[in-house]
Amino acid sequence: MYNIVFSKSVKKFLKELDEKTFAAFLEKISVLQADPYKRDNNLDVKPLVNLPKGNYRLRIGNFRFLYEIKEKEIIIFFYKAGTRQSIYNKS
Repeated sequence: MYNIVFSKSVKKFLKELDEKTFAAFLEKISVLQADPYKRDNNLDVKPLVNLPKGNYRLRIGNFRFLYEIKEKEIIIFFYKAGTRQSIYNKS
């Protein structure tokens, strides 16, 4: 079982989510926690291009959550969250 760790900005973003989206997020991270490499159609996870291996995107509605699987520490680290428009913005 993997531990889930959130960056400060992701914690702040999660506090602002509506109840329905937050519940969906909790449901999906519980599946990831058991097996982060599981490819389930309900998860909507994709590997990120142009980043080191182990970086993924979790989609819930209009929101994206970027995370990295750290095998040595057995951690799933969520480091960025936001809307599609804001999450991939380079600035």
